[in-house]
Amino acid sequence: MIAVDAWKPADGLTLEPNALLAAKERERSLALTAGPGAGKTEMLAQRADFLLRTGSCRYPKRILAISFKVDASSNLKERVKRRCGSELAVRFDSYTFHAFAKRIIDRFRPILTGRDALDVGYKIVDRKVRLSPKEIEFADLVPLAITILQKSAMARNAVRQTYSDVFLDEFQDCTNLQYDLLKLAFQATSIRLTAVGDTKQKIMGWAGAMDGIFQAFVTDFAATPLNMYRNFRSKPRLLRLQNEIIRKLDPSSVMPDEQLAGDEGEVFAWHFNDSRKEADYLADLIAGWIKTEQLPPAEIAVLIRNQLDLYADHLMTALEARGIPFRNEQQMQDITVEPAARLIVDYLSCIYGQREPKAWIRLMNQLIPFADEEIQSNARKDLDRIVKQQRKEIAIAELFDEPFTGWWECVRAFLKQVSTETLVSLSPDYESLDRMKDVIRDTKTRIDELLKLEPDLPIALKRFSDDQGVRILTIHKSKGLEFDSVIILAVENEIFFGNQDENRCAYFVGISRAKRRLILTYADQRERPAGHKKRWDEQRTAQTEYLGYALPFVRQEQ
Repeated sequence: MIAVDAWKPADGLTLEPNALLAAKERERSLALTAGPGAGKTEMLAQRADFLLRTGSCRYPKRILAISFKVDASSNLKERVKRRCGSELAVRFDSYTFHAFAKRIIDRFRPILTGRDALDVGYKIVDRKVRLSPKEIEFADLVPLAITILQKSAMARNAVRQTYSDVFLDEFQDCTNLQYDLLKLAFQATSIRLTAVGDTKQKIMGWAGAMDGIFQAFVTDFAATPLNMYRNFRSKPRLLRLQNEIIRKLDPSSVMPDEQLAGDEGEVFAWHFNDSRKEADYLADLIAGWIKTEQLPPAEIAVLIRNQLDLYADHLMTALEARGIPFRNEQQMQDITVEPAARLIVDYLSCIYGQREPKAWIRLMNQLIPFADEEIQSNARKDLDRIVKQQRKEIAIAELFDEPFTGWWECVRAFLKQVSTETLVSLSPDYESLDRMKDVIRDTKTRIDELLKLEPDLPIALKRFSDDQGVRILTIHKSKGLEFDSVIILAVENEIFFGNQDENRCAYFVGISRAKRRLILTYADQRERPAGHKKRWDEQRTAQTEYLGYALPFVRQEQ
C-alpha cells in the first residue's frame, strides 16, 4: 500500500486535470462525460489502480466494473491488471450487465419461485419454446436479477457488502431495466459509483437506452458531474471535423479552438460509379498502405452502418484476392474475445509456432494461479512440460501424416490437463458448463473455417486473433476502438435512413474512431447481393448532410 498523496498515475501517464480529479476521488459518486479519444477507459483503469494501491478500496472489498460489451469488459480488466498487477487486480470484477445479472441469479437462484423458478442447471437459449425452469432467454437475465433484489434484503446486502466502488462504462447506453437494477443494488448506500460515457455516442436507442441518463444519475446518486475535454486520439484536422458534428448534436460540448490547432490528419470523400469499382479501389489502397507505409492491417478499419455482409461482400472478395488478411466481425461474432477461445489459440500457437512469446505470456497469465512462489513455479514447470511433450509428439506425427492433422486432439489433451476449476475461473459465464462447452465448440468451428482459407495453422491462428487483419465491422461494434485509418463505406441515404438523431450519433461514433486518416465513400449503384431476397435499392444517393460536415476538411477528391 502507498499513501494517497504519494500516488501517481501508473506507467508515468499524464491525466488531464478532471481525469486526475476523478481517478483520486474518495468520497463522491461521479458522472463523467467525455468525448471519443478522451481516455475514459484509461481513467477507469487508473482509478482502480488508485483505489487498490492506496487502500481506498479496503480489503476484502472489491471493485465492480459493468460494461455493455464483452470485449470492452475484457479490455478494462486487462488494462487494470497491467496498471496495478495481478495480485491487486484479482479484486477487480469486470462484467457486462448481463453477466452481472447472471451472477446474481446463480448466487440467489432459490429466491426465484413460481413462474420465475429455475433449476440448478438452467440454460440460456435464444427463444423459449414454453415456460420451463430449465431455460431462460438472454433478455430474462436483468429482469430476474431485479426480481431477486426486490424480493430479498439478504441478496441486496450481500451485493452491497462485496463492493466499495462501482464503475459504469459507456453509461449513455444504459436502458431503463439496467438502471433499475443499479438503483436496487446501490442507491442510498455509501458505495461510490463512477459513471463514464458520452451522450453524443448514444447509439443504443433501439435497445431502450434512456434519454437524460446522466441527469437522472446525478439526481439519484447525488453524483458530481465532470467533463473530460481533451481528445488524445485524433489528429487536429479530424478533431475539427468532429467538432462540426458536435455543434449539431450538443452545442454545449463544442471543443475549444486551442485544442484543435494544427493541420495534421487526412480526410477524404470519394465518389464511385458502382460498388465493384469501389471495392477494387479500396483494396488496392489498403494494399498500398500495408506495403508502402508498413501500416499494420489491424490499424485499418472498414465501418458500415449495418448489414455488413451485404455491403462489404465485394470488398472482402477483393481483399482475399490480394492476400490481405481481414476479420469479418459479424461472422466472427464475439468468439475471439472469449477467454477460453484465447486460451486454445495461444496454446496451439505455442506448440505449432516457432517463437510465440506473447502467446506464452498470455498462457502463463491465464493458467498460473496467484499463489506463493513454490506453487507458481510448479505450475509453470507443469505447463512447460506439457508444451514440450506435445511439440515432440507433433514432430513425430508429421513424419507420417499431413501437417496439422492432429491439432484438435492436442487441444483436447491440453484441456484435460487444465482443471475445470481453472477454466471456470476464466469467465463468470463458464459457471454454466454448457456455455463453456459451446465456446470450445465454436472455437474449433472458427479455426476449421480459417484453415479452409489458410491451410498453415500458425498463420490461420494469427488471423483468429484481434491484432492481425483489417477489421470490417458495423459502426455499433466499433465503439471503444480506435484505428490509424478508418474507411466508412456507403455514406448514403439508403443506409442512413430512419431516425436521424440516432444516425448522427452513429456517424459521429464512426468518424471518431480514426486517429490519423478518414475516408468516406458513396456510390451511384450497388448491385443486389447474391441470394438477398429482401428490399435492396440498387440506385444510391449521397447523404449530403453527413458528407457536408467533412467537405471543408477534405484534402483532395478521388
